[in-house]
Amino acid sequence: MKLPKSLQEKLNKRIANNALRQLTTQSISRIDFSSNDYLGFAQSETIFNQAHQYLLDNNIKSNGATGSRLISGNHSLYNDAENYIAQFHNSESALIFNSGYDANVGFFSAIPQRNDFILYDELCHASIRDGIQMSHAKSFKFSHNNIHDLEEKIIKLKAHSGTIYIATESVFSMDGDVPNFEKMIQVVEKHNCYLIVDEAHALGVFGEKGEGLIQSLGFQDKVFARIMTYGKGLGCHGAAILGSHELRTYLVNFARSFIYTTGLSPHSVATILVAYKELSSNISVIKQLNSNIDFFNQTKNELNLTNVFVTSNSTIQCAIVPGNEKVKSIAKQLQEKGFDVKPILSPTVSEGQERLRFCLHSFNKKEEITQVLFLLSTIINNE
Repeated sequence: MKLPKSLQEKLNKRIANNALRQLTTQSISRIDFSSNDYLGFAQSETIFNQAHQYLLDNNIKSNGATGSRLISGNHSLYNDAENYIAQFHNSESALIFNSGYDANVGFFSAIPQRNDFILYDELCHASIRDGIQMSHAKSFKFSHNNIHDLEEKIIKLKAHSGTIYIATESVFSMDGDVPNFEKMIQVVEKHNCYLIVDEAHALGVFGEKGEGLIQSLGFQDKVFARIMTYGKGLGCHGAAILGSHELRTYLVNFARSFIYTTGLSPHSVATILVAYKELSSNISVIKQLNSNIDFFNQTKNELNLTNVFVTSNSTIQCAIVPGNEKVKSIAKQLQEKGFDVKPILSPTVSEGQERLRFCLHSFNKKEEITQVLFLLSTIINNE
């Protein structure tokens, strides 16, 4: 059966704009500058084997969960993992969700109420925006990382009754930049707002033990909720929302993406727990990652590429190359030389803001970083 005409027209428009998304498999081994496996945990045999051994030692079957955690899927391992996560992050509680997407959708669709307001950074992740769309609260975006614009919008909303929630990210996935949390928290406290921070791309990267940006700054008690996603720095499935005991109880009762889904399997939860323990003990891998970030920034300066890249001190480094066709062409040239660098196209980013997205890892070698940036510089200079 053919697609309805309106749907086929939308696909045709994507094709015409050279922006059609497609699923591909990589048959050629390339140097990884594209995955979110920042610490190499996703490919760690040690973590995989330790997770399996943890289940054996505790006599827990590793097969899939059998239903919602409120019915039959809440195996005992969840308690061990959530208690460890809460302690690691200096939080009263933690509640595991199946993914970062589920966590954000669950939070924003359940917590803000009718007559409340949500102010969100204009570059917030799609999962935050989707959750906000499901909320009964009114929502408004503020200019990216613009504290002045944020405060102006808060002041306008304070004329109305209702709670004001502020949503942002500690590291933005398409720019790699961070907000000024010191100033943001001053504004939030001044106006009695509630701050929610998605730490998906900060876990495993910032802090002595990779605890995330908010905790490394000592602001964990000033944030209403932190969303920790495990498909990046921890290299496994799942996510957790950190906050008060009361917040956890509320989410268990009202977050639909938590209530109406099958819980993670015991092996998945054991992997989260073991990955956290590896994060606590393997400080050297975090230091190596941050050394690579510093080296990448140093090298792009030496090659006069600073004006091409968005300023970033995180694992995400983006070179702006306007135009879907042009950015795809440069990405293909890098890939043909053995570097797995992905193009980010519009409409994922705004038209004119298309980019090459470099993701850095602890296992990237300095010579690989030098080679890929030198190649990029050569291509750009010959354009």
